Amino acid sequence: MKWNIGDVRIDNQVVLAPMAGICDSTFRTIIKSMGCGLICTEMVSDRGIIYDNTRTQDMLQMTDYERPISQQLFGPTPETMKKASAYIYEHMKPDIIDINMGCPVRKVALKGQCGSALLKDPDNAYKIVCEVVDTVPIPVTVKIRSGWDKVNALEMARLIEDAGASAITVHPRTKEQSYCVDADWSIIKDVKNEVSIPVIGNGDIRTCFDAKRMLDETSCDAIMIGRATLGNPWIIKQCIEYLENGTMPQKPTKEERLEMIKKHTELLFERKPEKVAISKMRVHAAYYLKGLYKSVEIKPQIFKTTTKEELYDLVEDYMEILNY
Repeated sequence: MKWNIGDVRIDNQVVLAPMAGICDSTFRTIIKSMGCGLICTEMVSDRGIIYDNTRTQDMLQMTDYERPISQQLFGPTPETMKKASAYIYEHMKPDIIDINMGCPVRKVALKGQCGSALLKDPDNAYKIVCEVVDTVPIPVTVKIRSGWDKVNALEMARLIEDAGASAITVHPRTKEQSYCVDADWSIIKDVKNEVSIPVIGNGDIRTCFDAKRMLDETSCDAIMIGRATLGNPWIIKQCIEYLENGTMPQKPTKEERLEMIKKHTELLFERKPEKVAISKMRVHAAYYLKGLYKSVEIKPQIFKTTTKEELYDLVEDYMEILNY
């Protein structure tokens, strides 16, 4: 089902979550190849942009293939978020800018007083959204948790809509709960009933059946998938096909996993220095093989590889073993 965020048309109800350290352009390309309706980048710091941090600049790279794409941004003040969002729009031209008000990581929430810390300061959160909305001519969205140590998602949702945001994503756990309890999808439903802008539901979607159940139970406009895509980008295609046609999911074959490892590796080596590429790919390769016979035993060997040739040889030998 097609839907809109502002004037941005989105072809289906499946959205990639902005996972830090994961959602680089290579990973996003893999996810897009599965048909994902909206791609979200990993979050970048307002100060990293303002001070022209090299790593931040690298994280901002995107391709037209990934569109529509939402660039996620975090920061503690309206002034710095204004400057950073203006830079992002001018230089990167994303389709959407998303403001992070959900990250629970200590460096962001406690030391930086942004991310989920903004849930404790609704007035500042409101001013930040207003400033970014007034600065850029593209839709601005916000991703929140249900609260800091208590649930205030409805209050935040009303403020975010009043500030001019075009959509809101709800991860229904508080910062204090982190990922230690089940996501309370009823909070997504409450937010959907409270605001008129699109609501994206996030949390505990591990299968296409979960995706359908969230849409049915909460009436949210779309679902956002994060950790379930690690080593399993096929879940994106499974969700789209099940939601749109009722097609039952098919597990990827061993051969498909091997080919995806090779595809992911080649893309990484095209876009990153060799040392960075192999470091990232070791992590992804371990995820792609997770759950297969004796994959626990091959994992330490994966993390000892130093070249893509070594990685290919190791994985191919392992796949040969699986065939016996």
